[in-house]
Amino acid sequence: MKVNPQYSTKEALIELYNKPLLELVFEAATIHRQFHNPREVQMSALISIKTGGCPEDCGYCPQAARYHTNVEAHKLMSVDQVVEQAKNAKANGSSRLCMGAAWREVRDNRDFDRVIEMVQAVNDMDMEVCATLGMLSEDQAQRLKNAGLFAYNHNLDTSPEFYGDVISTREYEDRLRTIDNARKAGISVCSGGIIGMGEAIEDRVGMLLSYMAMETPPESIPINALVAVDGTPLEDQKPIEQWELIRMIATTRIAFPQSVIRLSAGRTKMNMEAQALCFMAGAGSIFAGDKLLTTPNPEFNEDKEMFDILGLIPKTSFADGEKPVSHPDPIIEERKRKDAERLEELKAAKANTEDGFQPRRVVTVE
Repeated sequence: MKVNPQYSTKEALIELYNKPLLELVFEAATIHRQFHNPREVQMSALISIKTGGCPEDCGYCPQAARYHTNVEAHKLMSVDQVVEQAKNAKANGSSRLCMGAAWREVRDNRDFDRVIEMVQAVNDMDMEVCATLGMLSEDQAQRLKNAGLFAYNHNLDTSPEFYGDVISTREYEDRLRTIDNARKAGISVCSGGIIGMGEAIEDRVGMLLSYMAMETPPESIPINALVAVDGTPLEDQKPIEQWELIRMIATTRIAFPQSVIRLSAGRTKMNMEAQALCFMAGAGSIFAGDKLLTTPNPEFNEDKEMFDILGLIPKTSFADGEKPVSHPDPIIEERKRKDAERLEELKAAKANTEDGFQPRRVVTVE
């Protein structure tokens, strides 16, 4: 049961969301246990492989170039840097590595070639690889799939009705199209939203209805609480109560029984008791590490202690799907071939010079 037919209308979802909290959590916990191991929680690591300088105007994002925040822009990381961070994350218990780049859209250039190599390298480490790179074409999605990408993240963020209050540089349909392109390539979809941006309850359930309208809902649905960052349009937004995040986790779990509900940004504002209720209500994943792209997150040691106290078990890689096979990328292989040819040409030219070749002299007549 990918979608719960009992809650397929806005009215039913609003009524569900507004249930007494303990009743809501109990219903969510009951469904969670039917489809998932309630003790298993996946630890995922999220790294920013390219930071800042994004041309979009997402009102919550400190990486938008037009806003004056404390985020320092960085060019795309090297493959070796990503592998090193992946090793550290895996050593600390993460079974999934999510790579985020502050791009509006993927472009067919050497930067994307490098991302393909990152995906191949991390997949070879037996970690699930997820990427969030902005808008994506069908061909680009297929290259990522062939490289070994396990999941693609592209959030709807909120309802279609509220979306224009937060973002103007990318249409809601653009986001749906990218999700569809990832789906066509056979990539698992990770897509969710942010609460606490000033939206109404109707907008929160409106986002869920957008996922219900899909032929196949996302395999992963991250639920984020807004982290208001100075310099962004939402900097003065009042933090939501942790109970609101618990309600959203529980409602999402009940609406999508088989999806993995990911407790994402905003955990630093939650105590352990509130997080425990999120796990009881169906959260099956957290981001581990001291930073989520550019915003704070609880440290590995804190999460390990919480897991020990609550009796949680880290989920292993590929528990929810087979490991993708990484295939050689034709574009990268062709580039390597041309680079090798060029290197041989340079070596030959150098050898000719060492053998006594002299450039032709040009004599000028005075």
